[in-house]
Amino acid sequence: MAARVGVILFPGSNCELDALEAIGHIGGTAELVWHGDRSVEGCDALVVPGGFAHGDYLRPGAIARFSPVMDAVRNFAAEGGPVVGICNGFQVLTEAGLLPGALQKNAGLKFLCTTITVRVETTTTALTSQATQGDELRIPINHFEGNYTCDANTLAQLRDEDRVVVRYVDNPNGSVDNIAGVCNEGRNVVGLMPHPERACHRLLGSEDGAVLLRSLLASAGTRVG
Repeated sequence: MAARVGVILFPGSNCELDALEAIGHIGGTAELVWHGDRSVEGCDALVVPGGFAHGDYLRPGAIARFSPVMDAVRNFAAEGGPVVGICNGFQVLTEAGLLPGALQKNAGLKFLCTTITVRVETTTTALTSQATQGDELRIPINHFEGNYTCDANTLAQLRDEDRVVVRYVDNPNGSVDNIAGVCNEGRNVVGLMPHPERACHRLLGSEDGAVLLRSLLASAGTRVG
């Protein structure tokens, strides 16, 4: 039986179809999960996609954390289910307390829409198990509030526990320690600002994101049974 990936859809999400298409392209099965649903039953992995959930009012992710589906997402994560937040999804996961730190406005207060290079720092997460440590991946970014920040104690913990998942090779937004993505203590919840779902087709310029989504499918596959 194929693993099923649920893609959470909030009012204001705009990358959910990209995620559905990319997961299908690499051989997975994906379906939308409405933010008002109270269950993610039947899903083997979850993606919280990019966009502007609830218009990013107050600050990105601050309202989305209260959507009914988030209780189900928290329970799913607590049970070890793989959860990946991409861009706005990363912001939602930090606001919901599923990941440490926060995303603030980019250094220079500029919206960034370009392709950058990230380095894989660890392969023991739901998003990087099929990658090789040290891999450099060309993946697009598309954000205004992608500048990752945390306090000194949190940063030390992330480093000590090998929980920085990917780092920018050339930091575009001012993120502390060049951090582009982090994971939780269980290593099953990952958030990152770059968009791997937009780097799965050679015709779009890069297929480097596919290894990350294949890692998610591999993690999801361990729950199929």
